[in-house]
Amino acid sequence: MSGTFERRPFGSRAQRSGQARVLQAALDELRPGRPAAFDLDSTILSNKPRQARIVREFGAERGDARLTRCAPDQIVSWDLRDTLRLCGLSEPEVRHAAVDLRQFWMDRFFTSEYCADDVPIAGAAAYLQRVREAGGEILYITGRHQEMKEGTLHAFRNAGFPMPDEQRVQLWLKPKLADNDDAWKEICHARLQAMSGIACAFDNEPTHVNSYKRAFPEAVVVHLDTDYSSRPVDVLPDIPSIHDFVL
Repeated sequence: MSGTFERRPFGSRAQRSGQARVLQAALDELRPGRPAAFDLDSTILSNKPRQARIVREFGAERGDARLTRCAPDQIVSWDLRDTLRLCGLSEPEVRHAAVDLRQFWMDRFFTSEYCADDVPIAGAAAYLQRVREAGGEILYITGRHQEMKEGTLHAFRNAGFPMPDEQRVQLWLKPKLADNDDAWKEICHARLQAMSGIACAFDNEPTHVNSYKRAFPEAVVVHLDTDYSSRPVDVLPDIPSIHDFVL
């Protein structure tokens, strides 16, 4: 944890002018046996449509037309109160609805049915294809659990992503929902170190990109400046940030 942490708005660390250089540098590192690792949520997939759908269904259940119109651009953080405000609820209404919405959200967000609604981050499908064309292997390493597999694959197909084949493209899901995301990523890092390392890694969570860089200092590790858990952790200064995968 950094003693100088200062929360920045999403997208304020990334520099669009340097994005193509960062993405090309990652491609240049690809070697046989040294895959490219990609997180899913807020890295190559946006779950904002999934979250907006949940809010709309909550609104329908409560008979609140304002919530039934919730759009993906009204998902601006992991604090559901922010979304309720953007949908037009007053502060007393936000306080009243937030607890119930949180449980409604928890019952749906981590399911295959709902994650099938996810859409690709701009440029992600084309970039993943470039990794394949360059002879690279792809590892999708995610905090999603096994029960989300079918919905995840559905979203992959809709997005035009390379599909897992257990050889050059693999999907690593944690065993159970209750498993800690940070601990799961560390297990994955250990598996990678027991193999031959990685060429590059992409993740939106500062804790995870920092762990990648410490475990694989020679790899190109890239931070997606989209959203994160809001834990007080700074991205290491030598890790570049990008907005998306548009070259």
